[in-house]
Amino acid sequence: AKDRGVKVISVPGACALIAALSVSGLPSDRFVFEGFVPSKSAARRSVFECSKLETRTSIYYESPHRILDSLEDLEHVLGRGREVVLAREITKTFETILAGPIERLVDLLRNDINQQKGEMVILIKGADAPDKHDIPDEARRVMTILMNELPLKQAASLTSSVTGFKKNALYQWGLNNAN
Repeated sequence: AKDRGVKVISVPGACALIAALSVSGLPSDRFVFEGFVPSKSAARRSVFECSKLETRTSIYYESPHRILDSLEDLEHVLGRGREVVLAREITKTFETILAGPIERLVDLLRNDINQQKGEMVILIKGADAPDKHDIPDEARRVMTILMNELPLKQAASLTSSVTGFKKNALYQWGLNNAN
């Protein structure tokens, strides 16, 4: 509906994250809710690092007095171009859904103090799934060490837990690179 220009509204409910997800236009088949963002910049950036490679839609709550700082930290971590949705005052009179590349949302909030008021839900489009053959250097390093000590299936599982990379792709890489 959103792709065809139809306005989508949510039915009021007790859960802002689900209402925001339902109108965001972002993939809703797989998502992760992380709760409130930490108040300190360094801690926020650390939390946002987890969303950098996350392929599911990531959802956070943020307070209005920190929303601009949080979006600036998010831009710093994710870089320009990542699609983000800011759902503000969801199901209320002044409900606003702002969507687009993170740098656009940062500019919008800098230039419109009214967009920095109310309850905030930040939704981040998941990262593109990495090519199965494009195993990150760190995942290859961990996998190589673990393959020397453990069965391949267990090495792939542990490497996936440590790096967040897909277990099946790591297992296939291990089969192709076993000595």
